[in-house]
Amino acid sequence: MNKMGIRVPFVDLNLQHQPIQAQLQSAIQSVLEQGDFVLGQALSDFEAAFAAVSGAEYGVGVASGTDAIALGLQACNIGAGDEVILPANTFIATLIGVLRAGAKPILVDCDRQTALIDLEAAAKAITPQTKAIIPVHLYGQMVSPQKLFDFADTYKVLIFEDAAQAHLAQRDGYRAGSVGIAAAFSFYPSKNLGAFGDGGMLLTRNSDVAQKMVRLRNYGASQKYFHTEPGTNSRLDTLQAAILHQKLPHLPEWNRDRLIIAQEYDMQLALLASAGIIPIENQSGAGHVYHLYVIRVDDSCSIERQQLQEQLTAAGIQTGIHYPVPCHLQPALTDLGYQSGDFPQAEKLSKQILSLPMYPGLSSSQIKEVVAAIANAVSTNSQESLVVSH
Repeated sequence: MNKMGIRVPFVDLNLQHQPIQAQLQSAIQSVLEQGDFVLGQALSDFEAAFAAVSGAEYGVGVASGTDAIALGLQACNIGAGDEVILPANTFIATLIGVLRAGAKPILVDCDRQTALIDLEAAAKAITPQTKAIIPVHLYGQMVSPQKLFDFADTYKVLIFEDAAQAHLAQRDGYRAGSVGIAAAFSFYPSKNLGAFGDGGMLLTRNSDVAQKMVRLRNYGASQKYFHTEPGTNSRLDTLQAAILHQKLPHLPEWNRDRLIIAQEYDMQLALLASAGIIPIENQSGAGHVYHLYVIRVDDSCSIERQQLQEQLTAAGIQTGIHYPVPCHLQPALTDLGYQSGDFPQAEKLSKQILSLPMYPGLSSSQIKEVVAAIANAVSTNSQESLVVSH
């Protein structure tokens, strides 16, 4: 245990960066020498490379994943008077992006086994004002593209992917970013492909969407000092793009490492299923890129989620909760008119989910330590319950 008392950190980025430190420093030095810090060559190169590996035609780098959603929706001509369907159990940025685009977010419930959007619930939320659906590829697992295509065809709505946690994820023969009219990605440092700060990108196969996005991120300018629409200042820094481009070739290997780690978690945690410790279900096989590895502390478990998290913390194991409060219950969003009980599956998940350490380089011994600590907490609490009941 180190001086901070952490035996297994939630994320350890050093394990990724140290082996490629020389390449990263070289990329940074190249931008310093070039001096094109805003909308530079390294940005154009990375936009093209990331779009290509994701199955899209165009990439437009912006300042954050939130901006990729907000500006991306605007680029798709979604705004005032339009309704956009999205899941209640997502990071608030998804919903904020819809609001910033001027559209109305329509929340729906999720599937408790996968935590992904419930498309049957989404179908019931369709109105004449529905313009798009945002499937959030949560935790690194895509919403089924085939089911999305059927949904979009049936209800004549656009698919706009939130792929902030799904870099190079695959399902049904499609990669995240290649399914909808556009897709928003985040390059927050802890993502599967993370920058050294904030950053985001919109991917699309539609040239009109791409061209409008290019204008929107740069003050609405079609050329310097000629502004065709009220845009904003949201550009992925050239330095960040250079860093991301150096990391991109390593992403498939890092994703494979995450999958192997998840499979080891699955195997070891299977022994605790009868005790109420249940991993979020993987329906994508090797296409799941496991940005997060999430378990449910089911009602049948002898210990509550908060108690388990506290005991893991005491054992030096860091964990997270993604997310403890569903969007419809956030104090900032009361004006949307939702209330407790509206989305029971999302609310149930928010009380049960726990994200375990997950990052490339997490060792088998560390995984065993995490699972042993969970087993110990569950077993100890179960014994205490038996004592109390007697």
